[in-house]
Amino acid sequence: MELNVPTACAVVVNPSKVPDLDTFRETVTRVLGAAGWPEPRWYETTPEDPGCGQATEAMKDGAEVVFAAGGDGTVMACVTALAETDVALAILPAGTGNLLAANLGLAADLDTGLAVAIEGGLRRLDVGRTEGSCFAVMAGLGFDAKMLDSTSEVTKKRIGWPAYVIGAARHLRDRPMRVTITIDDQPPFRRRARTVLIANVGRLQGGVRLLEEADPADGKLDVAVLSPRTLSQWVAMAWGVMRRQGRVPSLEVLRGARVRIEAKGTEARQLDGDLIDPGTVLEASVLPKALWLCVPEPAGHPDLAVDANAAAERLQRLTKAGRIKD
Repeated sequence: MELNVPTACAVVVNPSKVPDLDTFRETVTRVLGAAGWPEPRWYETTPEDPGCGQATEAMKDGAEVVFAAGGDGTVMACVTALAETDVALAILPAGTGNLLAANLGLAADLDTGLAVAIEGGLRRLDVGRTEGSCFAVMAGLGFDAKMLDSTSEVTKKRIGWPAYVIGAARHLRDRPMRVTITIDDQPPFRRRARTVLIANVGRLQGGVRLLEEADPADGKLDVAVLSPRTLSQWVAMAWGVMRRQGRVPSLEVLRGARVRIEAKGTEARQLDGDLIDPGTVLEASVLPKALWLCVPEPAGHPDLAVDANAAAERLQRLTKAGRIKD
């Protein structure tokens, strides 16, 4: 499906993630206007409301497309507000890390983010729901959340996503968790795992594709159980992921519409790369095709980033052809 030029659009922006907000606003408004889009309304997030209230207000004001400009928390808040509505979400990468932007292949490129929306690729995707929030990428219990907690904001601003490698190194030798996993109506099973991910799409920070067969519109959530116990097993698993092997050591993948993970003790937890309160349980269910998302064209591939690298080039060609004026 293609997105027609909307009658109204909005930008939900986290001002702390945008170094020069005035220039950012001018660029977004200018590029959208040159493509025939209306001038967007702007809504700034606050520490008390990372974007859910602002996205809801934008919908009430008539927005047909809401751009999320911020980090993972801003995007997740917008996903929560827009799920099960007819309003589309578009991503304008900002901040030092954004999991949904990584899965769209957008990196931190504002021009490409705008090009994706202007081109009109649109898909209805599944989202996961847990504890009153929705996630578009993945939720996690254990090592991945500890890694996020140990990653310095200063380091992220300085070197970008590789900062997570430093955070991860601090927990490579942590003891495995004892977890009980229940998927749909199947009998529960136990594992000694370093982390368990409940995923809708397959890419991690830096664009690494952990789950090759993850499909964001299949009505299922992928459950990834990572269980390396030694440094050599970590290396073997990472090498298998990077080489895109059919079977990756220390990685077990299952699927279901409802997932419950229960740990023996309190563990760190995250949703779409944003830390939530630690707990002993992480439980999620899928909302099938609940979110309209602006995606790179062609819009039917399971890997949402399949054509993102060419989006900015196509925007330049459209500019030269006169469809978009400088």
